[in-house]
Amino acid sequence: MNRLRPELDWMLEDLMATVPGTRQVMVLSGDGLRMAHRGADEEFADRLAAACAGVQSLAAAIAQMHPDAGREVRLVVIESAGGIFFLMAAGPGAYLAALADAGVDAGLMGQQMRDLVARLGEHLATGPRAPEPEPA
Repeated sequence: MNRLRPELDWMLEDLMATVPGTRQVMVLSGDGLRMAHRGADEEFADRLAAACAGVQSLAAAIAQMHPDAGREVRLVVIESAGGIFFLMAAGPGAYLAALADAGVDAGLMGQQMRDLVARLGEHLATGPRAPEPEPA
């Protein structure tokens, strides 16, 4: 099954343009398949998508340890010497991920990612197919 969604690319370009220091941004499925990306070649994007699935799984295990909480993870942020990684839930079975330089405005990134997730929701949701009417 091909899960690539090139119609989402322009939205990702908008995030890269509005948050200085953004290096890569992608939409991925919960099982680590790249759906759309900007700022990286496909091989790197596929490796990042797979790593994101692992990070999400670990974060879900930790979230489950909170009293009265489920496995829902809304946001993961990892700061390293090379920069900051953001992973945000973007709807049922979908995530938005971004890699940015160390000097990125993390508040702006979070705000822009939340706004993008709201816009992506309409594009990631697909309603059930209606059966075609029988010919008369």
